[in-house]
Amino acid sequence: MKSKFLNVFKIKIAILLMMTGISFSFQNCIGQEKQKSASDSELYTFRNDNPNGIGKWFMGREIAHVMGYQGMAWLNRPDREQEENVSLLLKNMNIKPDDVIADIGAGSGYHVFKMAPMANKGKIYAVDIQPEMLAEIKRIKKIKKVNNVELVQGTEKSSNLPVNKIDKILMVDVYHEFSFPYEMLQSIKSALKENGRIYLIEYRGEDKTIPIKTIHKMTEKQAMKELEFAGFKLVQNIENLPWQHCMIFEKE
Repeated sequence: MKSKFLNVFKIKIAILLMMTGISFSFQNCIGQEKQKSASDSELYTFRNDNPNGIGKWFMGREIAHVMGYQGMAWLNRPDREQEENVSLLLKNMNIKPDDVIADIGAGSGYHVFKMAPMANKGKIYAVDIQPEMLAEIKRIKKIKKVNNVELVQGTEKSSNLPVNKIDKILMVDVYHEFSFPYEMLQSIKSALKENGRIYLIEYRGEDKTIPIKTIHKMTEKQAMKELEFAGFKLVQNIENLPWQHCMIFEKE
């Protein structure tokens, strides 16, 4: 009887220790997660300053609201070529027939379908976070019978591009809207080949005469500050576009 009692007692103790261990392990995981979150939050600060911003700041710059799919007509406006000289931008990119290019923040595909025939032996990844934008690209792709365009649903933190596959990444007036710019840049870094390049196109923040809201512009200095922090270096800023910087970055 005494032996049976001792066995039951030992089993209870063992169960108690096991549950305690699970509890400690669970608490430890929570602690690690909190540390991780705290570390992430050090990248960003929060302050409401501009109605066109999201109240989130990265390295002294407030992040702008994303332009919704409702603005699709503005992306396809007839005078866009005259205002931005997109043909010259594409010439700046020196696109080769076998290039693999990703247009991040592709919108309705304005640049995608101009690049596709230029990289006819390669591929264009059209990346966007809004399903409505991707649906429009899919519609146009079908109408134009374009075979070298692949749609990619991105997230706030990832481009969801394949690792080490991209020659050139184009971002036209979209980087300043990334909710998690540092995380996105790390995702982009993983996707780029060793000698891959980012073509960062942003309205010039140094020029007050450009009729775009200040929060939707970037200075070269600010762009360099952010991308260098993420592990890139500025190779060249081609200043031949009417309103925009054409900044070329490579991995350090």
